[in-house]
Amino acid sequence: MRHNHPMTDDRFMLIHDPELQARGERVLGAEFRAMSERVLRATELTSRLNVLPFDDEEGKAALFEQILGRPLPARVTIYPPFYTDHGLRLELAERVFVNQGCTFLDYAGIRLGEGVMVGPKATFITVGHPVDPGERRRFLSGAPIDVAENVWIGAGATILPGVSIGRDAVVAAGTVVADDVPAASLVAGPKGTVRRRW
Repeated sequence: MRHNHPMTDDRFMLIHDPELQARGERVLGAEFRAMSERVLRATELTSRLNVLPFDDEEGKAALFEQILGRPLPARVTIYPPFYTDHGLRLELAERVFVNQGCTFLDYAGIRLGEGVMVGPKATFITVGHPVDPGERRRFLSGAPIDVAENVWIGAGATILPGVSIGRDAVVAAGTVVADDVPAASLVAGPKGTVRRRW
């Protein structure tokens, strides 16, 4: 389900264009600056995380606490490299496993339920751009992603804004998921087609 973003009627300024950033600061003030600063901070923290020695558990835990704004829940495993544009809106339940090279663009919020497994290079995207060329570089739209308990996301899958994935579902490797996934089902292919239910 897609939700309106509170900043500007479901859209907020793109922060990577200096001209638009300057214009956005005049329009949105402190809220815009806070978003911009958080993206830069998350990028700095994940850059540090991704060069730590693999066995530096203490260093990784400390950086994840800064990225997420809280300690990792019990028995959560995340293998770097790990990428996020915000971090504070990524909610992980116990026993979540995230393999190498995953990306979480979590500005609109991502929740992974207990026991979720995520294969390498999976991507979760909660923001997008308008189709209209005149607005495309000026605005983003956003909607949260919700992944229920015991879901398996295959390697290289892409989960798009507003998607909910039901309990015990499987998303096959390389699948693009633009629509909700029913519980206890397997979706596969570029359109995320339901191939099996149990």
